[in-house]
Amino acid sequence: MTVSQAIEEFLSYIESVRTLSANTVTACKNDLSQFKEMPFIGSARELSDIELEDLKQCVGFLSKKKRSAASINRFISSVRSLFAYCRKFGHLSVNVALELKTIKNPKKLPRFMTGAEIDKLCREPETNELLWEKRDKALFEMLYSSGCRASEIVSLTLDDFNGDYSSAIVTGKGSKDRRVYFEKDAQNALKAYLEDRKNRFGEADTERHIFVNQRGGALTTGGLRLIISRYSGSEGTKHHVSPHAFRHTFATAMITNGADVRMVQELLGHSSISTTQRYTHISTEKMIEMYNKAHPHAR
Repeated sequence: MTVSQAIEEFLSYIESVRTLSANTVTACKNDLSQFKEMPFIGSARELSDIELEDLKQCVGFLSKKKRSAASINRFISSVRSLFAYCRKFGHLSVNVALELKTIKNPKKLPRFMTGAEIDKLCREPETNELLWEKRDKALFEMLYSSGCRASEIVSLTLDDFNGDYSSAIVTGKGSKDRRVYFEKDAQNALKAYLEDRKNRFGEADTERHIFVNQRGGALTTGGLRLIISRYSGSEGTKHHVSPHAFRHTFATAMITNGADVRMVQELLGHSSISTTQRYTHISTEKMIEMYNKAHPHAR
């Protein structure tokens, strides 16, 4: 079996049989496309001819290209998964990728916004008429209120909400459902947006997703990134953030204000408590910073 054939069969398997998320499949497809296009691999090469040294060369090649440790480790994970699949289903007699080690990934604390920064950004659609005021205000308030991922917020439909829009069921990573919550500002912003959407597109509007683009079609994660980029870039707050910064800010605020870590884990949909505990480190750093500013001798 050639590298190209193995990749095609593997991608079909994880999408149709294992039903992994679209984002996971796309990331894996991108990584394996890189893999088969590397000069010392090649799409027509027999997979069984590839040795551990070839795989190490791939990692070295990406390192020379200045790829981040996280990007390289994701590539390694995709290659490992491909070889494990081919070994399991008899396309390989030996899995050489088992010995392929990940590289050290320096731990970075998640980037989050301060209270003043998040408040300014949430007000930006009202004060800076860049795109669609009511929709963008609702998006920002709901992202901050719930801690949702970008893919989760754009996938929301009316059927996902309870009666007063105070909570909704979202489907996160691993197709796991969880309930997220929206405080009054987010609820009011959502209601104002839905009324404005009806005025724009009329009663005949049949798009099932809550958030739509200016043509009335479902908003994508790419569209959401563009909206946030406009309001947080040079035309807006001049403090560029990503959609995930809202999630980090939500988690940091919850932990800083005394929420139990396991409750925050549940709200974020983290499978591991260690992922959530990163936000306790942020809280500790913030406490030290405040101490150094407040204590006379620390100054």
